[in-house]
Amino acid sequence: MNPLRTSRAVVAAAAAVVLSVTSTGFANAAAGAPRDSGDNGKIVVGIKFDQPGIGLKTPDGKYTGFDVDVATYVAKQLGHDPKDIEWKEAKSADRETLLQRGDVDFIAASYSITPKRAEKVDFAGPYLLAHQDVLVRADDDSIKKPSDLNNKKLCSVTGSTSAQNVKDKIAPNAQLQQYGGYSECLTGLENGVIDAVTTDDAILAGYAAQPEFKGKFKLGGFKMSNENYGIGVQKGSDLKAKINTALEKMVADGSWQAAVDKNLGPSGYQNEPAPKIGVIVQ
Repeated sequence: MNPLRTSRAVVAAAAAVVLSVTSTGFANAAAGAPRDSGDNGKIVVGIKFDQPGIGLKTPDGKYTGFDVDVATYVAKQLGHDPKDIEWKEAKSADRETLLQRGDVDFIAASYSITPKRAEKVDFAGPYLLAHQDVLVRADDDSIKKPSDLNNKKLCSVTGSTSAQNVKDKIAPNAQLQQYGGYSECLTGLENGVIDAVTTDDAILAGYAAQPEFKGKFKLGGFKMSNENYGIGVQKGSDLKAKINTALEKMVADGSWQAAVDKNLGPSGYQNEPAPKIGVIVQ
């Protein structure tokens, strides 16, 4: 046997293995392989950074809100302490992309489960049943039913479909006002420039629950739509079943209701009972 030929064969075989592994790695990355959330005990969670009472990054770098409390509980059940959580902003338009690329392990960000979204990602839950509603001034008794929004100045954020839904289906003479953010809508509502603000009741309750707005606003309680909030995971991820188990435990031990009361209760928000896992209310 020629030693030189044998040596060359071994080298060639080793190179082929390296090339195969490397190619597989690139293929997995291109396909958006699931994150290894076990790295250094860390887990990356997507939340909203700008929704008080739901998901908010405070000026001192802390994270608060109902979704934050739910995500923290779930992460704990998955084996991660709060200090192991890396919070990542998940804007509405970016959520599916963040999951598909594997930039986050899961997303809890007022993320309504819809058939279109479910084509791209999987959802655990739902963990909250919200409804489209309106927020009005506490002393305003002129808006008692959805049709009373006719001829009223109705505010929502630019790009939102909430206000347009009201105008198209409920109050065709509502005067739509689109602002850059809900905080601007609330300032207008407080100053009398706006008559009502519309989006999901949980989001409205989160804003109204803030100390600076205490006693100034009230929810209409109109339930103009059903919004089933779910926790988004990458398509095919085994995290879905694990998160569902965690959510069931959170409801059973009272932590879920405690989180609702703490974050949304100060606004007078009357929450629906915790949804049953896998049951989507149409």
